[in-house]
Amino acid sequence: MNIYNNKALSIQEQIERLKKNGLIIDDENQTNKTLSIISYFRLASYWRPMEEKGQGHQFKPNSHFNNALLLYYFDKELRALIFSAIQSIEIALRTKVIHSFSIMYGPFWFMDDTLVKSLKQQIENIASLRKELDRSKEDFIQEHYRKYDFPDMPPSWKTLEVASFGVLSKLYGNFKDKNVKKDIAKSFGVPQHEYLESWMRSIAVLRNCCAHHARVWNRRFSMIPQLPKSMSNAWITNLNLDTRKIYALLCCIIYWQNSIYENNDFVNKFKQLLQKYPNIDVTAMGFPKDWEMEPLWKA
Repeated sequence: MNIYNNKALSIQEQIERLKKNGLIIDDENQTNKTLSIISYFRLASYWRPMEEKGQGHQFKPNSHFNNALLLYYFDKELRALIFSAIQSIEIALRTKVIHSFSIMYGPFWFMDDTLVKSLKQQIENIASLRKELDRSKEDFIQEHYRKYDFPDMPPSWKTLEVASFGVLSKLYGNFKDKNVKKDIAKSFGVPQHEYLESWMRSIAVLRNCCAHHARVWNRRFSMIPQLPKSMSNAWITNLNLDTRKIYALLCCIIYWQNSIYENNDFVNKFKQLLQKYPNIDVTAMGFPKDWEMEPLWKA
């Protein structure tokens, strides 16, 4: 049995450990203040690229604490930019899913077991929706329950407004009718619903990372978006990518947002962010050479 018995370190002891491992502390007082508001292990993800591989936690020569801090702030601003874009995407997707399925199958289509591919997934989806409804404080949900007893869940245009992005993607993916799903995908300029499903799953994971302040800039994501070779709108030509990295997800987000708001400023804001933090290694984010020449990224 391996028992964890490391003791908690004071802020000064944390600094001494970093210095002992070779990290250069340019301003010890400022570093002390920083570690008192941003935890050691949160920042550890940002100084890890400066550590020597296979050497424990020893740092490479000329490694500075401030460089890790700048990387942290870049990632923080990147998450905010991404989260804002995903917000627009999520609202538009939610609106189209609710409208398209409700027009075709009625207000309670999401409760109909005959319309789904997997009953097991359906049971899980409904359970998740019930939890969301139970904890919802939205006026329109509480008002509905005061007025109606049956069915025991509000119609889709109310219930799905409180559903998470993840549950929304699972409902879409589990629905049998490919024609409705394809129509929704095409409304965003995506040729097939399978591509859109993979984008939804992948972006739901990214959204959760942003919402929980997790590192995203060089993360290897568990869900991978499928990238079509050709699209109806401006897209990328180089598909020889590591789709587990943020670049692939950013391409999906930009394309999707462009289909909703043609004149959005996401690409310009991202490029401004790179100008603000010029030492960022975009190759660690999965960016290929000449990425700025891609039609999608010309802004």
